[in-house]
Amino acid sequence: MRIKKAELKSFNSGNYTAVVRLSGSYKVYLEDITVARNIPSGEMITGRKTAVLFFDEYQPKAAVVIAVYS
Repeated sequence: MRIKKAELKSFNSGNYTAVVRLSGSYKVYLEDITVARNIPSGEMITGRKTAVLFFDEYQPKAAVVIAVYS
C-alpha cells in the first residue's frame, strides 16, 4: 500500500467518486476514484489537496481518497 498526494479536480456526490491529479503529474488524471464515505461532500471542493491510498499501484481503480486538506 502507498499513500500519495493529489489535487481534487471534480467530485461526483451521486456515486461518491472523484477525479484527481497526482502531485508532480501535470497531465495524468485518475478518474472514478472512490472517496471514503466519512468525508463530507461539502469538503470535496475543486482544487483541494487530497491523500489517496493505493492498495495496488498498478490498478488505480483500487485506490481510495482517504483525506482532504488545505
